Amino acid sequence: MARPSDSRQRLLDAALDLIWTQSFEGVSVDQICERAGVNKGSFYHFFPSKSELAVAAYEAGWQEWKLQYDAVFSLQSTPVQRLMDWCGLIRKHQQEIAAKYGRICGCPISSIGTEMAGIDERLRHVCEDIFQRDLRYLESTVREAQSSGLAAQGDPHQVASSLQALTIGMLQQARIRNDLAVLDPLEESVRRLGGILPPSR
Repeated sequence: MARPSDSRQRLLDAALDLIWTQSFEGVSVDQICERAGVNKGSFYHFFPSKSELAVAAYEAGWQEWKLQYDAVFSLQSTPVQRLMDWCGLIRKHQQEIAAKYGRICGCPISSIGTEMAGIDERLRHVCEDIFQRDLRYLESTVREAQSSGLAAQGDPHQVASSLQALTIGMLQQARIRNDLAVLDPLEESVRRLGGILPPSR
């Protein structure tokens, strides 16, 4: 069994993995405890419900993803390169989870969000909030690309929202088809939808 000092983190990790690869409703507290190596009493010591655990798990997951986002969206790269690196990060995540579980799992936020939006308001809210944080990275990058003459002019917020919607849709299609090839046109689609201009000669 897990040591008390790391039981909570093990529960967070197990919940995020199981919910992402299966579904919120399809995963039981017993399964989460078994994956985490934590007894049920310890579970309820940390979390009053599976819903509360899921909220905490997705918040903790965002903190890990944010470290990768901060690296990908570093100002040391051009805004166009940041967008391309973002596409690469998306593909890398899907490849890693597919190698681990043998199938494509799509976007972890949209998966639980579409499942629970009309059922659990706290889960809906945390998904919406994480998407907004994601959007801020995209919007600032699009705005810089436009101001630098690297992308066509337009409403940066709307362009960023469209890029986010594009990637979520492609990820869900990849999950449904269980095929990473769905993501092959990701970079080109982001270039086109983002109004990225060809390099000047």
